[in-house]
Parts: sequence; structure tokens; C-alpha cells
Amino acid sequence: MSKPIPTILKAGLLAGTLDILAALLHYYLATGKNPLFIFRYIASALLGPAAFSGGPEMYIAGLLLHYFVAFAFTLFFFWLYPHLNILQRNPVATGIFYGLFIWVVMNLVVVPLSRIGTFPGRVSAMLINAAILILAIGIPLAFIARRYYRQKAMHAL
Repeated sequence: MSKPIPTILKAGLLAGTLDILAALLHYYLATGKNPLFIFRYIASALLGPAAFSGGPEMYIAGLLLHYFVAFAFTLFFFWLYPHLNILQRNPVATGIFYGLFIWVVMNLVVVPLSRIGTFPGRVSAMLINAAILILAIGIPLAFIARRYYRQKAMHAL
């Protein structure tokens, strides 16, 4: 049976990549502006307004911070999954729940405590952001964790 770390790393990479690609595409379609701005926005969580006037290193900082957060949510999900039986019943419902959980944590806790400040409060933006988190992170993680823990249980027999 494979160890959890490679599975968690692959799942985090997949979730982080799907999430950032969806965010970049959404930003471009919504504004018509350069979607790389998203990386500066993410970097501004730690660096504040300086992220918007910095050079290319701000894109890298934003990308690294994005993946750090994606891996943290992935690690937490893989830890939580075997402890809450309800998560194992329906991967789609679990993915919806976890995507909404991520949205709540990010927008009601992390962003307000960061140097970004307040989160834009348009309902349409909130719904789109929640849908991205559900589809890009929640549902993929639910299916990956389900498969991993089922295989682990089968090998334990």
C-alpha cells in the first residue's frame, strides 16, 4: 500500500493547479485584464500593497503562497477524512461541503486577518469563488481520499 505523503502531494498539486487555473480564467473572463494579477493579489496577503508594485518575484511569491494554502487544506482533509464517517458516504456531497468550508475559512478568517484586508462582497463573486473551490478542490479531494482510504482498507484485510 502506498504511503499517504505521495498521494497527499499529488492531490494538493492537482487541487492547487485546478484552483489557480480556474481563478486565472475567471479573472480574465470577468475583467479582460492580465490574469497574472491574481498572483500579486495572493502575495499581498503577506506583503500588503508592496506586492502590487514589486517585480516578477511577486508572481512567484503569490504562486508559492497559493500552493502552500492548497497543500494545507489537502493535508487537513486527508487527516479529517478517516475521522469523520460522514465524509465517506457521498464524495460529491463531501466535496461540496469541503469546498464551502474552504470558502468560509479563507474569506471570513484568513483574508480578513491578512494584509489584503476586506474581501469584495458581491454575491455573484462569492458564488463563483465558492463554486471554484467546490469543483477544483472539494470534489477532487473527496474522490482522491475515498480511493486512497478504500485501497488502504483493502490492503489491511
